[in-house]
Amino acid sequence: MFSVGAHFGIVYVLDESRELLQMETTIGLPAALARTWSRVRTNDCVPVAVSVRERRLIWLSDRVALAREFPAAALALPYHFAVAASPVCSGGDVWGGFVLGWPTGGESGLTRRQLDVIDDSCARMGRLLRRASEQGRPITPGPRPRILDPVHAHRPGPYAGLTALTCLNCLPEGYCHLDAQARVTLVTAPAAELLDAKPSEIVGRRLCKALPWLDDPIYEDRYRAAIVSHQATQFTARHPDGRQLSFECYPSLPGITIRITPTTTSETPADDPGLRPRVIGLHDMLHLTTYLARAMTAQDVVDLVADHVMPVCDAQAMAILTWESGRMRVLASRGYSRWGLEGFNGRPVVHAVRGARGYDQGKAAFYATWEEFRRTYPDAVNIDNMGAWVLLPLVASGRSVGTCVLAYDRPHQFSDSEQAMLTALGGLITQAFERAWLYDNKHQLAQSLQTSLLPRDLPEIPGLDVAARYLPATPGIELGGDFYDLIRLSDTEAAAVIGDVEGHDMATAALMGQVRTAIRAHATAGADPGEVLTHTNRLLTELAPDRFTSCLYVSFDLRRRTANLASAGHLPPVLGLPSGPAEIIDTPSGLLLGIDSDAEYVATDLNVPPGAVMALYTDGLIEKPGLDLGDAIAALAARFTPAPSQPLHRLAASLIGPATNQQRTDDTALLLLRSTPAPASDSRRPPVRRTSKRRHANSPEGTELP
Repeated sequence: MFSVGAHFGIVYVLDESRELLQMETTIGLPAALARTWSRVRTNDCVPVAVSVRERRLIWLSDRVALAREFPAAALALPYHFAVAASPVCSGGDVWGGFVLGWPTGGESGLTRRQLDVIDDSCARMGRLLRRASEQGRPITPGPRPRILDPVHAHRPGPYAGLTALTCLNCLPEGYCHLDAQARVTLVTAPAAELLDAKPSEIVGRRLCKALPWLDDPIYEDRYRAAIVSHQATQFTARHPDGRQLSFECYPSLPGITIRITPTTTSETPADDPGLRPRVIGLHDMLHLTTYLARAMTAQDVVDLVADHVMPVCDAQAMAILTWESGRMRVLASRGYSRWGLEGFNGRPVVHAVRGARGYDQGKAAFYATWEEFRRTYPDAVNIDNMGAWVLLPLVASGRSVGTCVLAYDRPHQFSDSEQAMLTALGGLITQAFERAWLYDNKHQLAQSLQTSLLPRDLPEIPGLDVAARYLPATPGIELGGDFYDLIRLSDTEAAAVIGDVEGHDMATAALMGQVRTAIRAHATAGADPGEVLTHTNRLLTELAPDRFTSCLYVSFDLRRRTANLASAGHLPPVLGLPSGPAEIIDTPSGLLLGIDSDAEYVATDLNVPPGAVMALYTDGLIEKPGLDLGDAIAALAARFTPAPSQPLHRLAASLIGPATNQQRTDDTALLLLRSTPAPASDSRRPPVRRTSKRRHANSPEGTELP
């Protein structure tokens, strides 16, 4: 760190799920900030997460650059500094992340030497983490990150320190030095006199704890700003005897040096008592608020609060409880043991004693000991032997739906500022939980409806091997119109259908169910593919004239090994042959269903060699921003190389796989059908397409469609 001129550094390690970066070690960073950023989700929009996700170095030269690229992080870290974040890689895998910070105002970019040092450091850390993992002893961070003291890295000799103190004692103003955690390491005699304290009473202690009149978040933020930004800051504080003192904070590599002088300046805005309630916990609240706005489920709420608040308030466990039919249910949790959660789930709801001291229904409640908790809730059971609790009520749609529980592993006296911060936290959690609660209910309804409309199991048809996959779009668009079906027509005939109804809402899903029902009814009545689409189209133009549906219908003659296809504006199927490249089946495409009640649909015959695999799919499988549709279909055909012995479910997973590694903007349905292998003499017959001479229901008597 020091060799590249950085004044703080952080090392993160990926956890087993590879979804969470945990801070292992930090140096030069205030403890409060270290706790706040001790856990970072890999999908968070912060420099180290993006660096790990995209496997590249992130460089931000100042606060403006940080705000431009990562506005939420800039809001949570309102300081001036430059930062670099790099992934820690080895053996082709990412093992963690490395963050360095510099004072702003330097070079606009990193030098080649700095880049080389960062690359070398990340490579060495990566090799260490990989070897530890391969030996079955993976390096896992503890519950709290190691906070190294940079003072030890730059500790002068004993005589040098004594000489410096002697020189400073000769100056009229006072000086003291604080390390990165705001602990006093040196204080001059004039400073002790101005502070009205003995050096032995404050050296080795945090200044705000040694002198309670300096224990104010406003002053602590000035310490942080000097350390993180590496720029001078200033504040004025009033001594208990009425004197006003000016504190000028000058950053030095191990921490900050403070110049203390008397002042007669009138009370500054920082000393206005009216501002203090708004500033208590401001850094933590701003940080959490930006993240809670993105929470979509109850577990999201718990994860975000646990990542960004539990380390700050030093709580050890958290849970969101709701109740159904008089019994409690754990929606999400962090820190509780498995048996502890089992103790919560299903227990009768515990009610408070009427008129219990300190209890006010609908407001945050604080219990410093188990005895206090039992006085309010006599029937409560102490899960995991916790020692103190905060209960934050949760309200959704105007009614109480649950409680957020913060638990401490030992008794804990809650100060007024803590109660104010945690009460404000309760308001944030309530707002986020209400959104999550509504989303969860809507999501469950959507999933139930979607599941009921898609086939649970595909029929087993001799002569045909089948696999299907369906994936919804990105969260927030869980209900879609993609559908598929497989229909047994006789002992030697079957039909496959795939389609996409326009939209992503309840009406779309309902219409999708009607389309599937109509197609199945016409297919089992003996209609050929063109007639099936024709009859279904007429129905849709009456039911939903403003909704359109693409559809591909394929009937198979398993004895003759042929297929008959008709398309209503749907993507062409791809046929993977036993030998040779896959082929895109160029089927005449009619109008989308629901546009014109008189539309006609032409069917195409196709030979299907034994062992050939046909892929029917929707656009979610292939569409990418900026990619031409024809090129996307060609790319699918190029990677569609089914091996004769490859199970279709594995082939489906390989085709769907790339689409799951990115945010999907549309649903994806995939249906694979393989003709049962036959003697080699049959498999050499090439696919032959010909237009069928089938008369459609809406064509004139005796007229054959070309």
